[in-house]
Amino acid sequence: MRTILESLVAAAFVIGMVAPASAQGTPPAQEDPAGLAKKLSNPISDLVSVPFQFNWEQGVGPDDQTRFILNVQPVIPFKVGEKTNLVMRVIVPFVSQPPLFPGGEPTGGVSDVLASFFVAPHTGSLIWGVGPVLSLPSTAEPALGTEKWSVGPTFVVLKQSGAATYGMLWNQVWSVSGNAERADVNQMFVQPFVAVTTAKALTLTLQSESTCNFEADHDKWTVPVNFIVSKVASFGPFPASYALGAGAFVEKPEGGPEWKLRAAVTLLLPNKK
Repeated sequence: MRTILESLVAAAFVIGMVAPASAQGTPPAQEDPAGLAKKLSNPISDLVSVPFQFNWEQGVGPDDQTRFILNVQPVIPFKVGEKTNLVMRVIVPFVSQPPLFPGGEPTGGVSDVLASFFVAPHTGSLIWGVGPVLSLPSTAEPALGTEKWSVGPTFVVLKQSGAATYGMLWNQVWSVSGNAERADVNQMFVQPFVAVTTAKALTLTLQSESTCNFEADHDKWTVPVNFIVSKVASFGPFPASYALGAGAFVEKPEGGPEWKLRAAVTLLLPNKK
């Protein structure tokens, strides 16, 4: 637990150091809560956001136990031109895992870190971004990580019309180096989503965070369907989003989870106009 807390403090320090100056210390009154909530539905908006996402996945392993995952997911936009942003999205997963096979041992720690970079031009009503994604090996524990450096492309495309936001985020990674004794990585991630935001900054989201392991001989897909309710309020001097959700796995490998619960707190630092 101490290692995780130290990592969170370090992550917060780094975010504070690298966040664009225009996004630091912005007064919460700079934008209304409903506008912030709608921007939060856009994965490549001009918000500096720091989500802390808590996941409890039930039915894991031979004894149907619970896997806990804390995802720390900072999103930092940089203005690189009059009509273009570079958006960096990082996912740092902290995992507590039950045994995955009879006679196995539980384990915990940091799983592989995923860093995505989107070049996002301002092109009108259709919002899109494209760039590279990098998976960094962060553990030698077989149940937690791949021990492989993996790279590939990523893109996001979405439309915001009235109260609705709908679109898809996609990436594909292939291993390029790492432990030769571990399996190669050839994995796709697909996240379709639709969200509706009310005038009171309440957002209802239906989405999936599906993965396909092309290296697996069978049970390649993991497909959850998640429903999430979030509300923009405040966290001390900053605006924040609070979320609760649940999901069911309609497709999963043997020993994979059956359903999940999610809670999240997202700190928001909107850019000045």
